[in-house]
Amino acid sequence: MGRLEGKKAVITGGAGDIGRVVAALFVAEGARVVLVDREQRRLEAVAAEVAENSGLKGEAASAAVSGVVADVTVAESVRAYVDAAVTRMGGIDVFVNNAAIEGEVAPIEEADEELFEQVMAVNVKGVWLGLQQVMPVMRETGGGSIILASSVAGLEGYREMGAYVTSKHALVGLMRTAALEGAEYGIRVNTVHPAPVDSRMMRSIEAGLVPDDAEKARAAIGRGIPMKRYATADDVAGMMLFLAGDESAFCTGDTLSVDGGVTAG
Repeated sequence: MGRLEGKKAVITGGAGDIGRVVAALFVAEGARVVLVDREQRRLEAVAAEVAENSGLKGEAASAAVSGVVADVTVAESVRAYVDAAVTRMGGIDVFVNNAAIEGEVAPIEEADEELFEQVMAVNVKGVWLGLQQVMPVMRETGGGSIILASSVAGLEGYREMGAYVTSKHALVGLMRTAALEGAEYGIRVNTVHPAPVDSRMMRSIEAGLVPDDAEKARAAIGRGIPMKRYATADDVAGMMLFLAGDESAFCTGDTLSVDGGVTAG
């Protein structure tokens, strides 16, 4: 029996690098998963890939993993994906609020106001709306685990990443508040803080830091990680599996780092 046997999970940012790997791991461990993303084509491709790799076929595959197109910054869209998940699965036991954007690489004094607002809308408002809709569902069914995808940038400052750093710090405050509000109902809420992850987002940040030599930026960032490598999506998924499962039944209100030692110094 898998570690998530019988659990029902929703993953936002489900078509992204981390969302895809988390979904595959959750399904492999026995969970049913609804993926949420804005891009329908990528969402369908990821759902099909996860189902195929799990070995499931036909109705079993459709029941195990499916997608909902939604904009996490719009309340009606968030209600719609939560309603769809409840209709398909009968409830939500695990909510991985993973959707995020990186914004621009620029000093605060040169940063674009509209881009700042976009980052805050996706990375903070989108999480707040998700909590607002999912927590009542979990309360009615006896609780669950909510995992907010933050970053080492939610624990430390980084030059030229003001909007992103602000948004990821904000998730810690949201998490702690939600953990206190949800505890008596069996709802656990935690944040996960990866080091830079080997992903599309980091390719964008590297190019922003050193436009003429992104590889130079990548090497410099890697040297700053005590374990001398970027995190992988598998590293992050492993921590999220722990938080989703029963092994972490008494863990709530915490910041859990997957950072190769970045925050140790």
